[in-house]
Amino acid sequence: MVNMDWVRQEIEGLKNEGRYIPIRTIESSQGAYVKIAGKTVLNMCSNNYLGLANNPEVRKAAIDAISEYGVGAGAVRSIAGTMEIHIRLEEKLAEFKHMEASLVYQGGLLANLGTIPVLVGKEDVIFSEELNHASIIDGMRLSSAKKYVYKHMSTEDLEKNLKEHRKEGKKSIIVTDGVFSMDGDIARVPEITEIKEKYDTMFYVDDAHGEGVLGKNGRGIVDHFNLAGKVEVEMGTFSKALGSMGGFVAGSSELIDLLKQKARPFLFSSGLNPGDAASVLKSIEIMERDDSLIKKLWNNAERLQKGLREAGFKLTETKTPITPVLLGDEKKTLEASRLLYEQEDIFASPIVFPTVARGMARIRLMPSAVHSTEDIDRTIDALSEVWKKISH
Repeated sequence: MVNMDWVRQEIEGLKNEGRYIPIRTIESSQGAYVKIAGKTVLNMCSNNYLGLANNPEVRKAAIDAISEYGVGAGAVRSIAGTMEIHIRLEEKLAEFKHMEASLVYQGGLLANLGTIPVLVGKEDVIFSEELNHASIIDGMRLSSAKKYVYKHMSTEDLEKNLKEHRKEGKKSIIVTDGVFSMDGDIARVPEITEIKEKYDTMFYVDDAHGEGVLGKNGRGIVDHFNLAGKVEVEMGTFSKALGSMGGFVAGSSELIDLLKQKARPFLFSSGLNPGDAASVLKSIEIMERDDSLIKKLWNNAERLQKGLREAGFKLTETKTPITPVLLGDEKKTLEASRLLYEQEDIFASPIVFPTVARGMARIRLMPSAVHSTEDIDRTIDALSEVWKKISH
């Protein structure tokens, strides 16, 4: 056997640097509270923004779809795996996003990996936001296009890069997260839509953390800025606010038709499970029916962020419910998370390098629509007590 001691050494290195993250196993459904290792804890780190992952209507929709269609699609979409429920979902998504058409993938990561290499290739150029998600970065690598990275939130640096490098590619595309998941800030979509027209450049927005959070009834960041029809490609995920699994892209009918012919996750991986598709359809129906869950989410987020700042904590310049509490030191951040869990029965995962820059370690709190005001206040008080123990 080959000597594999390097694996143990790498793990020990991560532990010594305070970068080894314990992964806890949840023994219940997702909600304001979850069960871990036999005890019930307050869940403050899930992306289940609207509580739809365990919503009774959504659960029933999934069960009914499994009863009708079975548990799996049984084939890749291009052979025998396209089911009626996939088409219904894609039509509903296009309508919801005010786009001509949409394509459903098996995950948000796969949506980026599948779509970006179809849009651009080795003769083209990409202008990428500095803090883009790993799935965007991987999609760009697969495309083989030349890449230029512009500074975070700097449309000035974006335009500088376009002036200098746009002519290096036959086609070009600007790619950005809509909401940046580690900081909670929002891309300057209006400015980018103006710039991209000047340089004959496509615009691609990954709205994974904007779906169900921003825009009318949760339509996302493009709707938030009243820019429907101004962005060539919108990508989103079903695994956060919509409470299920999968991802999608929305765009022109011709673009979606091309993706069906060339996107590798569509061509080489079985279609989304029917239960997942049905649950997403129901989640969209609930969001369209009224915006009460979205309003509750934002009320909880505002209460949490206000309380933490008043307690003396430093937050990022978040503009969304994502609430990163900047603690700085990796080891202290890990310790804070451990004490919250062990002494306060609060589940709040640490975020450390390389997910964020060194010295920018944080506890990223994620309020949801199913948290009560008591849950929010309890979190503020508990983190204050824990941090006093660690910082002195």
